[in-house]
Amino acid sequence: MEHVPVDAVVLVVVAALFAIVSGINDGGALLATGLKLPTVRPAIGILGLILMVAVVPLLSYQVALTFVDRLANFDAPGGRIATSAAVLGALGVVVALSVKGRPTSLTLAVVGGLTGAGLGWGLPVSGATVAQVLAFGVAAPIAGGLLAWVLIRLLALVTGSRGLGRWHRLGFLLQTVAYAANDSQKMLALFMIAIGFRDAPVPYTSLVALLFGIGVLYGLPSAGRTLSREIIVSRPPHGVAAELASGLAVIGCAAAGMPVSMTQAIAGGLIGAGVAQGSGRVRWYAALKIATAWLLTLPASALAGWVLALAVKGLRVL
Repeated sequence: MEHVPVDAVVLVVVAALFAIVSGINDGGALLATGLKLPTVRPAIGILGLILMVAVVPLLSYQVALTFVDRLANFDAPGGRIATSAAVLGALGVVVALSVKGRPTSLTLAVVGGLTGAGLGWGLPVSGATVAQVLAFGVAAPIAGGLLAWVLIRLLALVTGSRGLGRWHRLGFLLQTVAYAANDSQKMLALFMIAIGFRDAPVPYTSLVALLFGIGVLYGLPSAGRTLSREIIVSRPPHGVAAELASGLAVIGCAAAGMPVSMTQAIAGGLIGAGVAQGSGRVRWYAALKIATAWLLTLPASALAGWVLALAVKGLRVL
């Protein structure tokens, strides 16, 4: 029997845990925007989301390769250990912020964790790629907000009081495809580093989708409240506009191979849709709370990943 390295086993376990947490953190947010419309029922929405996470990476996995190959050289000796430290540090920061009532982005957290752990372990980290990811991360919610500002006005022109259903179906489909093409690929990337493949085999995309689905089912009752209730006084058109806008913004980033947070784009879309119908609809305190958490996430995760990588590296020397 071929010997399986311990660091690979550890990273597979960590990657599985991360996929479940991603489902808990991201799944509710993806479903929350359309809950006020019965067009896409939660059970259908969950199944559709899981299916897209399994299938879309078979067609395009450029975002996963950005995590694997462009941020740092995780194929170098100790790369798997550094990745495990990065993910554990990122999860620690996300949990700490969530306990404080500041939900944040797992994508930002894992980018920060990988950057910090790579530096702590002594891997060559690409400053240019990190800067690109940050630039796209800032651009995605802004683009989502601007698109939603336009789209909610167009929806008012082309739909009546009963005409939102088909746009909700389209928006939800677009949003799930966008998530699978971009944000969800952080989960696949961890398995790529652990096992060493550079494509998207069906067994692994299916495993990621299954673990993600477990997380969605576990976290759905409480997830997404901040997006669906706290950011704006939401009505169905706001949710539909945010779905369409965030989907377009995130797919655009996926085409460039840049990982961005779907939840950030959705939040930006909800704010843009709310402002289009009067800025008083936006609960700016909640929006500021979320933005503050985003600003803290990447540097905090980078610091956590750096400290953990240094600590593990020191233990290996002893």
